[in-house]
Amino acid sequence: MQIHVGIGRSAEIIGVCVKTLRVWHREGCLVPDFLTPGGHRRYGVDLLRAFCGTSVETMGSKKTVAYARVSSHDQKADLDRQCERLERE
Repeated sequence: MQIHVGIGRSAEIIGVCVKTLRVWHREGCLVPDFLTPGGHRRYGVDLLRAFCGTSVETMGSKKTVAYARVSSHDQKADLDRQCERLERE
C-alpha cells in the first residue's frame, strides 16, 4: 500500500521548503501523485525517495555537520564548550 503525505511533510522528507515544492510542481519537476478535491497536493513517499535518490534503508541516516567558532585564541575554552554542546545535540 502506497503512503501519501501532504506538502509540509513532503518538504521535510526531502529537505526543502514548501514554497520550493510548489515551484517544482508548477515547473513540472516534481508533480504530486494526486490532488485532493480541495486542491491539496499529496506526494507518495516512494516518489519522494526516488526523487532524492535514497532508498528506504538510507532515509533518516543522513549526516549532520556542525560549525563552531570564536573570535580569538583567548576564547578556546568557549570553543570547547560550543563543540561539546553541539555533539550532545
